[in-house]
Amino acid sequence: MAGKNKGEGFSDRLDVVIAGAGYVGLAIAVSLVQARPGLKVLVVDAAPEGVWQRDGRASAIAAAAARMLRQLGCWDEIAPEAQPIVDMVITDSRTSDPMRPVFLTFGGEAAPGEPFAHMVMNRDLTGALRRRADELGIDILQGVAVEGFEIEPAEVVIRLGDGAGLRTRLLVAADGVKSRLRNMAGIRTLNWEYGQSGIVCTVAHERPHEGRAEEHFLPAGPFATLPLKGNRSSIVWTERTEDAERLVAEDDIVFEHELEQRFGLKLGEIRVEGQRRAWPLGLTLARDFVRWRFALAGDAAHGIHPIAGQGLNLGFRDSAALAQVVVEADRLGEDIGALDVLQRYERWRRFDTVQMGVTTDVLNRLFSNDIAPVRAMRDIGLGLVDRMPGMKSFFVRQASGLSGTAPRLLQGEAI
Repeated sequence: MAGKNKGEGFSDRLDVVIAGAGYVGLAIAVSLVQARPGLKVLVVDAAPEGVWQRDGRASAIAAAAARMLRQLGCWDEIAPEAQPIVDMVITDSRTSDPMRPVFLTFGGEAAPGEPFAHMVMNRDLTGALRRRADELGIDILQGVAVEGFEIEPAEVVIRLGDGAGLRTRLLVAADGVKSRLRNMAGIRTLNWEYGQSGIVCTVAHERPHEGRAEEHFLPAGPFATLPLKGNRSSIVWTERTEDAERLVAEDDIVFEHELEQRFGLKLGEIRVEGQRRAWPLGLTLARDFVRWRFALAGDAAHGIHPIAGQGLNLGFRDSAALAQVVVEADRLGEDIGALDVLQRYERWRRFDTVQMGVTTDVLNRLFSNDIAPVRAMRDIGLGLVDRMPGMKSFFVRQASGLSGTAPRLLQGEAI
């Protein structure tokens, strides 16, 4: 497994340093080195060794992201543990309602034989990317943070937490929504909190889910059940922050009772597996994605509401776009850290990111309330979309990540 301590054995002069060994940082590293083996790429991560193996969360991987992972040589390892999402049901109701009428259903495939999305455990995804990085000879410096950096005309001088120094042509910040590197670079953000938190956990149930995902729009926020391999589902449960904190702190009996009120008994008895955690929800959009020799990717550039399940897929689109821009520039003999080169990446990603941020913000505000006239209008709208096959096909293609001008990796092509 790739990984070193205290910066020993690394080249003094690198081409790309990536801060953050999550799926975004690892995907960028693997994409770059697979396409340009001569590039010297290092991943630096502040988290202690092995933390990723304890991540009990799961993510929805759109068809385009699965194509990218296949092109990167990771999908064959992930696929046996991935659960295809066959169809999706959307309801709009209250927790106390005896019936939850279905207003909208999605089904079908992104392409023949290709589900529009899969559910994958985060540790399986990260593990596959780490093993691929190891095969390509990419080093991961674990447990050491970037404490500071200075951007000079020809390079970035990086100071690590253990006192070591690095020099690189390009520094990529993929260190999460509260990115320290983004702040160090002086990049401002547009952000606000929703007063909501997302409770995330995994449940086991008696009967099979048949690959169906469900999203129930409740007054406090959406409650999503997402199918996992076997008789298990991932729960993403939005509540007002004070209620979410109270629920997570409750004992198992109370928590599972509240969960059952929302999940229902259609799949038999349910049982929570592993930890349950609550994450505060908000919208964060970086005002700039790049500086001279510096680029943001993934949650460091944008954090959105999970209502559409697109956070991970936005991050993969960043990874694919940034890798393609850097590789093409390097092939042409251009300076990969030059501002005009990095601005190609920014122009490519800005509109998609802002569009998705605004869309999820509007959806959350529209559906996280119990105002009668608003409920009536949104239910009519959902019902109309359900009767329009062309519109539903458009939404399925959007969810699959195959709309628009996608980077080559997301089309399943080599850079």
